[in-house]
Amino acid sequence: MSASGGTKAIVAALVANLAIAAAKFVAFLFSGSSSMLAESVHSLADSGNQGLLLLGGKKARREATPQHPFGYGRERYIYAFLVSIVLFSVGGMFAIYEGYEKIHDPHEIEAWYWPVGVLVFAIIAETFSFRTAIKESNPLRGNLSWKEFVRRAKAPELPVVLLEDLGALVGLILALGGVGLAILTGNGVWDGIGTLCIGVLLILIALVLAAETKSLLLGEAAGTDEVAKIEAAVVDGTTVTRLIHMRTLHLGPEELLVAAKIAVAHDDTATEVAHAINAAEERIRAAVPIARVIYLEPDIYSEKEAAAGPDPSATPGGPGHH
Repeated sequence: MSASGGTKAIVAALVANLAIAAAKFVAFLFSGSSSMLAESVHSLADSGNQGLLLLGGKKARREATPQHPFGYGRERYIYAFLVSIVLFSVGGMFAIYEGYEKIHDPHEIEAWYWPVGVLVFAIIAETFSFRTAIKESNPLRGNLSWKEFVRRAKAPELPVVLLEDLGALVGLILALGGVGLAILTGNGVWDGIGTLCIGVLLILIALVLAAETKSLLLGEAAGTDEVAKIEAAVVDGTTVTRLIHMRTLHLGPEELLVAAKIAVAHDDTATEVAHAINAAEERIRAAVPIARVIYLEPDIYSEKEAAAGPDPSATPGGPGHH
């Protein structure tokens, strides 16, 4: 992911949400609409989330230390996971509570033009933010569907902003529907129902975000395209004759660990093997620049052992996987 692209989308969302949160809260004060209160808290939660993403990006750039030899790239995953928690607790649960209260004790909406005007303004602002996130995501998405992009992206910022902006737009439409029905019927229960729907929506989005960032936190392998490029780069047919097996792991969105066992000629000297490994590392980094940590183990390929399959008692990457 382009760091500048992700940062641009986050800043656009942050500016939009701060302005929208202030406008929604003013509309709540004048109208007493629970949908507006829920939406103002939603926008404040989103603003805090964008702040978390920016903070995570800054912390992830710290240099590696003896205690953290692979660096801090996964900080971005941790802060993205915190975003899902904030969205669930602050945004979703508050909206459900407020909607429940409004249904049990409905109040007629006063000064209806405030919430309607603010919601129209908010939809325009959120559309701008959503458009920016889509524009920044398209070059990275390629031919993937939006669902595949959210599921496969190794950098969490753009998928998080995309889902937040989508949730915000749908939430605004729900709020406008609840407020509109409350105004038309004179029954404030509709405002509470709209607020409940907003809460359910936010919780669903939070659960999706939590599931995706959990997978990243556990450690994901490189994408299929990157794996294919690495496999093609490792073998040159002379010094490295075969890739026996390989494991990849994202240390962060833009840093990949590659560990592989490679086959070399049985009569190569130690110097020739060392040169073969160095050359293979250079080819891997040229093919996949984010492959920054590479460990290659030379071995002698055995067709007999390969035909017998891996030794079940052997650990992945250990002896027996020929």
